Amino acid sequence: MTLRFGTDGVRGVANKELTPELVTALGRVAARVLGPGPWVVGRDTRRSGPLLEAALVAGLCAEGADVATTGVLPTPGVAYLSQSRGAPAAVISASHNPFPDNGIKLFAPGGRKIPDDAERRIEAELAALVDAPGGTGPARDGAAVGMWAPIDDPATAYVHHLVGTLDGRGLDGIACVLDCGNGAAFEVAPRALRELGATVTVLNDTPDGTNINAGCGSTDPSALQRAVVEHGAHAGLAFDGDADRVIAVDERGAVVDGDQVLAIAAIDLRERGRLRNDTIAVTVMSNLGLRRCLDAAGIALVETAVGDRNVLVAMEDHDLALGGEQSGHVIFADHATTGDGTLTGIVLLDVVARSGRALSDLATLVVRLPQVLRNVRVASRAVLDGPDAAPFWAEVAATEARLGDGGRVLVRPSGTEPVVRVMIEADTEERAESCAEHLVETLRALDQTGAGRH
Repeated sequence: MTLRFGTDGVRGVANKELTPELVTALGRVAARVLGPGPWVVGRDTRRSGPLLEAALVAGLCAEGADVATTGVLPTPGVAYLSQSRGAPAAVISASHNPFPDNGIKLFAPGGRKIPDDAERRIEAELAALVDAPGGTGPARDGAAVGMWAPIDDPATAYVHHLVGTLDGRGLDGIACVLDCGNGAAFEVAPRALRELGATVTVLNDTPDGTNINAGCGSTDPSALQRAVVEHGAHAGLAFDGDADRVIAVDERGAVVDGDQVLAIAAIDLRERGRLRNDTIAVTVMSNLGLRRCLDAAGIALVETAVGDRNVLVAMEDHDLALGGEQSGHVIFADHATTGDGTLTGIVLLDVVARSGRALSDLATLVVRLPQVLRNVRVASRAVLDGPDAAPFWAEVAATEARLGDGGRVLVRPSGTEPVVRVMIEADTEERAESCAEHLVETLRALDQTGAGRH
């Protein structure tokens, strides 16, 4: 078996799909494609993390790369070290997935996620290496073999970076609750917020290797919602397993998603003259409510495909300071090369502190339209292509016409599995549900005809 990159690295069930042998081979290929380093390697709190870390380090060292490991550290912390050291990096994490899964995220020297062409080269070389039991290329020995060593206190360097993003301001007087999801942020996020002067209450900061994302964190903020109200906090922050994204909770216990955070940050940056080109980058999944909010504020949008890597490309192409996703991946280009949940939380709390406004008030900037998403399993993602699909696309066009300016239709194939995603936004939940069900039925009928199968 070999692996293919999805929207954020490679993932699979640890020790079953993502085996040590396969990860060792991936380490060898990554060193060939991205360079000998020295590399930085970090991980989240999953039970399989040390196993796969050892395998990845072995593969990198086998190709002559020296490796510096961080141990448990958020993905953006590893990316920061990659940037500051000018080194390629890898993070062993499956983000918001349950603990049996794991994955590998790769960063080019400088802390930026690798481009498509590098992914394709790695996939091709990995397939060749897996198919060649004796290996490909000359074996290294003696002084040509790489070495491994841990980084001394990597958390402190990352925390100092986070604290420094506020240019000397603090968060004195701000009370917040953090749900660390028993993931990689369980130490550094509370530490950074406390060093900034905030009063911090922490939930789910006792990882045992199996409880990461288990009924907690960004995938289930219900306990955080209750805790924020109970403690009378200004806000709550819920992280995913590797803490590259965050979902916020206002003082009333209501969820504040990535679209709302983007609006709050964009308007604040513009008011302070720090929103370059008065434009931000968002994905096709961002709610129409965000688009309306920013249009009213005179802020333009650049739209990208799903994935924070695509957002970053657009930000670099258009020289933008801010971009992100509804899911809570938010990139502040002046401070980070990837989404950073802790940094995003710090920025959000800083706006609350400086404005004197409640987070619930700030969040009303975005009036979210009801959004319905359906994932339809199909025989092939190619079902949407070709003349047989014309009746389906005619129904999509008709639905868009009926919704007019009061809604939106998005149909897109998954990048990694035979699934088509149908998303509808409308002025009411009932209308969105009705339109989504109609298009799903039409799509299933098309799929049953065999259209697009090869």
